[in-house]
Amino acid sequence: MAGSHPYFNLPDFTQPSPPSTPPSLPSHQRCRPSDATKGLLVALLGGGLPAGFVGPFSRMAYQASHFPSLELLICRCLFHLPIALLLKLRGDPLLGPPEVRARACLHALLNVLSIGCAYSAVQVVPAGNAATVRKGSSTMCSALLALCLESQGLSGYDWCGLLGSTLGLIIIVGPGLGTLQEGTTGLYTALGYVLAFLGGLALSLGLLVYRSLDFPSCLLTVAFLFGLVGLVGSVPGLFVLQTPVLPNDPLSWSCVGAVGILALVSFVCVSYAVTKVHPALVCAVLHSEVVVALMLQYYVLYETVAPSDIMGAGVVLGSIAIITAQNLSCEKEGQVEE
Repeated sequence: MAGSHPYFNLPDFTQPSPPSTPPSLPSHQRCRPSDATKGLLVALLGGGLPAGFVGPFSRMAYQASHFPSLELLICRCLFHLPIALLLKLRGDPLLGPPEVRARACLHALLNVLSIGCAYSAVQVVPAGNAATVRKGSSTMCSALLALCLESQGLSGYDWCGLLGSTLGLIIIVGPGLGTLQEGTTGLYTALGYVLAFLGGLALSLGLLVYRSLDFPSCLLTVAFLFGLVGLVGSVPGLFVLQTPVLPNDPLSWSCVGAVGILALVSFVCVSYAVTKVHPALVCAVLHSEVVVALMLQYYVLYETVAPSDIMGAGVVLGSIAIITAQNLSCEKEGQVEE
């Protein structure tokens, strides 16, 4: 036969060949997400998306019962206090080690100021626009502070994503800034945008301070300190600057509870993400909060969403995709492969 002839030593195709199985890589050679990838995904899914619901829910509570911003901040801080039980079970000091206690309290104070400005801003300007200004200012301030103080460089793709996301935010909020009304209404609207900007600046400073903290149970400690410092500062301010309100409708309490839970999840995820990736990139990915807030602003609050808002949201999403794709990588045998 031809298959056995010395000049025609061909394989026998009449017999079925065994199925080929790809060789399995040892466990130490398998690819796993890098720290930057995990940080960006946690910031996007756990930080930006839940935070997008906080602004609209805060505005709903204010519209339903004129819930003051400081009272809402107090209710949010109450959700942070049970973390003290976890710290006690672990045997860690509630306020952190003495050598870093001042910086930990400074981080908590900056976050309280940031959240207080944000809650005050959403009461006088649309929730989507307030989130836009706050996230835009936090992104650019984080990039500039990291370059000046930490000497951390960014790649060209990262800068492209940062500038693109900032351009998207300008597209969203620019037309609104150009049509401010004169008189008291316009003054309150301008003040709301100023508060949103200051909230973003305080957020970027807080993230930078948090990156300098390195001790066991750091995340739990700063979360508890946020609640403690927020209560100490907000309770006197509520009775001096605002009038406490005790709502009797379930909608207000449901919104307050949702704000407390979602904000706590977002706080923990953002604090974790900023230890894995550049704070400016974390803030840029958090721009997804703006897109979620605009959707809720239109479908839930029935507030107008201009074509510029949709265009700017698309630019923001495209910029987030650039940053995420650039930093997606895996680790294999101790090396990072793009």
